Amino acid sequence: TEKPAVMHTEVDHRDALLALLESRAVAGTALDVREKTTACKVQGPYPGHACTPGAVFPNADRETICVKGYTKTVRNVTVKTKQRVYSAYGIKYPPPTGSYEMDHLIPLALGGNNDVANLFPEAKEPSPGFPEKDVVEIYLYEQVCKGAIDLAAAQKQIAEDWLAVYNTISTTERSQIRQRYKSWA
Repeated sequence: TEKPAVMHTEVDHRDALLALLESRAVAGTALDVREKTTACKVQGPYPGHACTPGAVFPNADRETICVKGYTKTVRNVTVKTKQRVYSAYGIKYPPPTGSYEMDHLIPLALGGNNDVANLFPEAKEPSPGFPEKDVVEIYLYEQVCKGAIDLAAAQKQIAEDWLAVYNTISTTERSQIRQRYKSWA
C-alpha cells in the first residue's frame, strides 16, 4: 500500500534536512570568530555574520541541553549587553514593543551562549522573522534530543543558514510545533 502524500512529503523534508546537516558535518562544525563590533547590519533574516557568527558553551552537549529547565540555568543577558548589541546594529534601545527580540543566534537550548558574538536584534517582520526562527529552534532541539541529528552540526547550521532548515520542515510539522508552543507562536 502507498503512504499518504503528506507522509511522503514529511519524509522528503526530513531527508533534505539530514542531507543539509550531513553537508555541514563534512564541512566542519567550527564556528567563526567575531570580527566586528560596530556598523553591524542585519541581512534579511540573518545577523551580520562578522558581528554575530554564533558562540556556544564549550561544555554543552546533548546530555546537558536536553535536561528540562536547562536554559533557565544559563540565560544571562543583561540590559547593558542588550544595549551594546542594539547599538552595534544601529537600532535604538529599547525598540518598539514586539518589533524586535534580542535573539541568541544559536539558541540556549542548542548550547548557544550569552556572548555578544551570539546575540543580535531579530526583527519580527518582514517574514521570515523571529516567529519562524523559533520554529527552527524547537525543531532542531527536538531532533538533537531524540538523537536524530548531531548537536554541533545543528549549531553550525542554525548559525549559518537557519532559513534553509525552516524550508525543509514540512508545513504540517511547522503547524504542530506552533500548536505545542502556543505561548510564543
